[in-house]
Amino acid sequence: MGPSGSGKSTVGAFLAQTVGARFVDGDDLHPEANVRKMAAGIALDDNDRLPWLRLVGETLRGEERIVVACSALRRTYRDLIRDEAPDAFFAELTIARAVLEERMRLRTDHFMPAALLDSQLEALESLEADEGGIRVDESADVRTASAAIAAAVQREEGPAPRDQSLR
Repeated sequence: MGPSGSGKSTVGAFLAQTVGARFVDGDDLHPEANVRKMAAGIALDDNDRLPWLRLVGETLRGEERIVVACSALRRTYRDLIRDEAPDAFFAELTIARAVLEERMRLRTDHFMPAALLDSQLEALESLEADEGGIRVDESADVRTASAAIAAAVQREEGPAPRDQSLR
């Protein structure tokens, strides 16, 4: 989770590959109307986000080993996802505004314009202590961030069950 340009897709795809999970980019779950709105420089409102967030949660609930990159900027948005997928684990990628803006300006293949960055940062509510998740600092490279997330998920899930067939 995190604002546009924070590396959600890059870290998420690497993490999924590393742990043998399927990767889904939450941007691909947006209805076309949301994509057109953002591409036009218009920030989404909660009515736009609600069906998308529910679909993100349904997607998470549908599989045991899945990584979904999703902004999930507000606690209420994460709660909506958890309504569908109660065991969802969030990894917040914390990146400085200047780095986010530079990344957004450099990419040419994405619908989200840099003009919407401020609206995302205004909406951002960091993970709270009672939420299942981890915050990953911007200084972590993709490999380090993925390893930290995988380790945090493992701690959350506890030790792997012993293979009963070995008895």
